[in-house]
Amino acid sequence: MIENTKCECGHNNPIGTILCEHCGKPLTEEMKEKKTIEREMRYEGTARRSQKQTKNWIDQIWSFFSSVKVAVILILITLVAAGIGTIFPQERLTGSSNPELFYKEKYGVWGEWYYQLGFSDMYNSWWFVTLIAMIGVSLVICSLDRVIPLYRALKNQTVVKSTDFILRQRISHQETIDQKEKEEKVQKLIEALKKRYYHIREEDGSILAEKGRISRWGPYINHIGLIIFLFGVLLRSLVPGWYLDQALYIREGDTVKVPEMPYYVKNERFKLETYQGEYAGVPKKYQTDAVLYQKDPSGKLVPVHKQSILVNHPLEYKDLLLYQMDFRVEPKAIKLKVVEKKTKKVLGQFAVNLREIKPDQVYRVADLEIRALEYYPDFALEDGRPITESQEPNRPAFIFEVKKKGQKQGEKSWVISGQNTDQLTPNNQYDIDLAGLEMAQSSGLMVRVDKSLPIIFVGGIICLIGLVMGFYWHHRRVWVRYQDGVLYLGAHTNKSWFSLRRELDQIAKQIGINLKLIQE
Repeated sequence: MIENTKCECGHNNPIGTILCEHCGKPLTEEMKEKKTIEREMRYEGTARRSQKQTKNWIDQIWSFFSSVKVAVILILITLVAAGIGTIFPQERLTGSSNPELFYKEKYGVWGEWYYQLGFSDMYNSWWFVTLIAMIGVSLVICSLDRVIPLYRALKNQTVVKSTDFILRQRISHQETIDQKEKEEKVQKLIEALKKRYYHIREEDGSILAEKGRISRWGPYINHIGLIIFLFGVLLRSLVPGWYLDQALYIREGDTVKVPEMPYYVKNERFKLETYQGEYAGVPKKYQTDAVLYQKDPSGKLVPVHKQSILVNHPLEYKDLLLYQMDFRVEPKAIKLKVVEKKTKKVLGQFAVNLREIKPDQVYRVADLEIRALEYYPDFALEDGRPITESQEPNRPAFIFEVKKKGQKQGEKSWVISGQNTDQLTPNNQYDIDLAGLEMAQSSGLMVRVDKSLPIIFVGGIICLIGLVMGFYWHHRRVWVRYQDGVLYLGAHTNKSWFSLRRELDQIAKQIGINLKLIQE
């Protein structure tokens, strides 16, 4: 058996309904005591699912996410978290292979905590994605909880309303007139309302004039746009290859793989122009002549696109964008000299490429053979053991083996940042010391892929349409009923009451009705 609340008019209303769906008469004692029913007109008094008194666990979840307060709190938490994520650069923008060390060295203890708490990669964190998903769920449930009763109320609204309903409108009027005068004034009223683009419905001598109903759907169209927008944002995090925003540094002449993409990019040439005079040395223009490669079935790199990259003029190829972001000068190779310790004679020099050190590579100086046994690009000690903190050549350290040609075993030399360490090898015959550095320019490129951008754009446009409908369009209704020699008139709008009152005053002057409206 379906539970219901039966009205005096005979209509059976679902439990929780406070205004009769048919005649609009108040059903509860609380409603009967109110002078106006302005607040209850949002859904014509129809009960929402979240307002059920007896709830199972599904209804409880539904009620939680249908709450506007919950939605606002989730949005505020997300905004605060997103703001924290902008305090320091995110990991993908640092270009560092060791982000933990980067934050610690550059920002101190605050940077260390920033990394440890997960703020350095916030927008990809599970909890931030969960917040976005919860906002989306809240939007969906909020919309369904309200749009279903609204649809039923607007679709099934009747023309003939009880006089109690009409007089409880915020704008209402009643006056005693005879039948002949009533017909004349009502006809003039209909014509005046039609001139103001009201849609007129008549039934049993009663009138319902309505315009702007579509504006009631504005907030829900706005919600649809936000849901599509959030869906696009979630696709960035959940679908591999849909979104990429990462810094990439490429030395002039080098070819590197584009992260998470099947492409390789070569920095053929880097051009830098600086200002002269007062601003001498300040960069004026920097440009990367880049070639984009892709592997063919045999594994060979084949050029697919060639373009010069300037600031605000990225390389574009299919979904990939490469922006000119930065540049830097860094050591390409370290020049080392071999010195005979007794005579202090320099026997010669050799250069070590800091990016490409092969285990079997032999450097020849005079009659000596030198081989790098171990290489630490970013040297540090941990519990007395040598380690590298990153793959960047910030503090290069080597263990070289030096021996004469044909000799089975030579001597080992420690070289840290270009300085020979005699304390570790005091009995060595040769020293290896810094002779110079070969510097190279590196181009800083920002790798961008965003396949979800069209979805986000569509969601934003739909959201704006909903905002315009909700803020600037008004749903206005006027009910007229003649009963027992009395003409009843009531009006309602979802916003801009003053404008509706002014409109009705103008109509009243045209047809000769002395309206005494506004019932608070």
